[in-house]
Amino acid sequence: MLNSKNPNVLISGLTLVALVLMVAAYFAPIWWVSLTAPNYPKDAFPDGIRIHFHFNNVYNGCKAAAKTSRLAEEIIQKDLGAEDERYNPITDAKKDMNKNAVGLDCVHEMNTINHYVGMFPIASGAPVEKPLAKFFFGFFAVMLVAFAVTHRKLRLAILGIGFTAVAAWVIVDQYVLGHLASHVAGYIKEVGTFFREPERNQAWGNNVAAISNFVIAGLIGAMMIVFLGVWKVRRFELLLAAVPALLPVFFVIEYSAWLWFFGHNLHDWGAFTVKPFMPTVFGEGKVAQFSTYSYPYWGYALLLMVFACLAVAFLLRRRQLREGAAD
Repeated sequence: MLNSKNPNVLISGLTLVALVLMVAAYFAPIWWVSLTAPNYPKDAFPDGIRIHFHFNNVYNGCKAAAKTSRLAEEIIQKDLGAEDERYNPITDAKKDMNKNAVGLDCVHEMNTINHYVGMFPIASGAPVEKPLAKFFFGFFAVMLVAFAVTHRKLRLAILGIGFTAVAAWVIVDQYVLGHLASHVAGYIKEVGTFFREPERNQAWGNNVAAISNFVIAGLIGAMMIVFLGVWKVRRFELLLAAVPALLPVFFVIEYSAWLWFFGHNLHDWGAFTVKPFMPTVFGEGKVAQFSTYSYPYWGYALLLMVFACLAVAFLLRRRQLREGAAD
């Protein structure tokens, strides 16, 4: 049994459990969204047009067999009717569709439906956040390891070495290996399937690159501030647990903001005109003939467990600092 007079073991244990859960959450689906309509039968779309949101991307959530892809194509063709000369989702779908595939690509399907009402393709959302998420998780991981230890000098050493490693990682990955440039090129190509305006697409790509550079610099600056804060201010160490604990809040804010962007930046390419709207963040909504469902998935449960573990560890460490019992 843990000694209640020396809660360091409990604090360290809770923090390390939170660290493992946080890493698992990075690879897990955090939220799911599904669209259904009367003309999308259950035998073709048993889960509706379903997608899964992760921290680093959006993934297919459909499990239907390949033979249903032909039915899906027919349904979409019937819904969209006339072809759009700027973007033809049916032609692109025919080019991309693999009849030997094992399931539907519901990210592509939802892009087609979104095009129907003049909405951006899904991949154009969070173009800075998704490729940089892994570095923020590295940042949070170093903070949690440092929070778990009890000796101040060891904590500073972990922060110094860990933050240096994360900074080197982001610089090598994004600049030396050229992943930032390739990501921007992919983003320009994606928006180019909807906008046949190379100059505007290039300008948007330049914005993604500029904001990414700013965020990377901000991340490195934040690591320096955290290190100096823990070094100079005794109670600053509480932020090592408080900031990662708020990951479930950060995700919902980010998710809601991008939904607002998509719903309030509609374009005239759509075959069906709707007024700007706020897509459903949580629960069930309705857009035209489509019912929308948006709910947290099991990855979000992991984030809530991270919050619970770190909240207890935070309160225990704060009490230690208040009583002067911390190292």
